[in-house]
Amino acid sequence: MATAAPDSGDEIRDRIRNVLQGQKQDTVTVLSSLLNVQDELHYLPDEAIEETAAFVKSTINEVWSVASFYTNFRFTPPGDHTLEVCWGPSCHVMGAQKILKSVQEELGISREGETEDGKVTLEYNTCLGACAQAPVIAVDHIHMGRITPQHATSIARELQSR
Repeated sequence: MATAAPDSGDEIRDRIRNVLQGQKQDTVTVLSSLLNVQDELHYLPDEAIEETAAFVKSTINEVWSVASFYTNFRFTPPGDHTLEVCWGPSCHVMGAQKILKSVQEELGISREGETEDGKVTLEYNTCLGACAQAPVIAVDHIHMGRITPQHATSIARELQSR
């Protein structure tokens, strides 16, 4: 899913500048610029904040205040695959906690974030919008419902082996 981080600062800055200059919407804002950069890189490196500030003729502090306000922005590269565990009300009632625990044990992590090898990013999601299929997980944005802890463990193991 995620692309590897560019090798050099110049390469990443070039990619960011291309994204910023290629925006098609009528009104370009700090928020729209950051969203477009994250769509391309899957995270916002320091260079994204700096280049966005220059592009929109703003300060780094103003751009950082927007980026840090929204929880959907990430500032570190994601893993190769993303595993989201829904813990919304329906999923919680149907066993999301057991699924979360089984996935964490299989991945060897105790909270949201990346596995040590960088292959998997575990995310908690407040609602994946498939309550009738609870409990639900998403692997690289593909939803899977009526998941058991055993099935979740198997999926996590498979993601680590890819």
